[in-house]
Amino acid sequence: MKKYLWCVLSILFLILAASCGKQDNHNATNEPPQIIEVALTIKPEKAELNKPVIFEAKVTQGKEAVEDADEVTFEIWRSKDEKHEKINVKHAENGIYRLEKSFPTEGTYYVISHVTARDMHSMPKKDFVVGTPSEPEDPNASHSNMDMKGHDNSTNGH
Repeated sequence: MKKYLWCVLSILFLILAASCGKQDNHNATNEPPQIIEVALTIKPEKAELNKPVIFEAKVTQGKEAVEDADEVTFEIWRSKDEKHEKINVKHAENGIYRLEKSFPTEGTYYVISHVTARDMHSMPKKDFVVGTPSEPEDPNASHSNMDMKGHDNSTNGH
């Protein structure tokens, strides 16, 4: 009787181990997650002094709107200015993260949306003009240099 019970338990254990193995194989064949896409828009791209400008970062992953981003920050600065302003924003609707801001100084400006979501990071950059354009930045300037300037200023409460 003990041999019979031992055999049944062994067979059950083997069946359980085999079914766990199939689940592991199934997970191993899953495709990697799709990357997040960030569509950065500025309305209007040619703004007027002290009139609101709307910045939107539409975050998607595949066909799905990402409403649970870990962090979305707009980094904004005037051309050739070392002062970079970083503003955190929350989800508005349908994967859109929005900021409305006015500018008291004319010139060419830049914005980078720093988006961290689902273990990925994306940072598209665009330029826009408030009033009369100013001299643009050197297009060959490295972003890491600009980002460090922005980081230094953000630690000073800007």
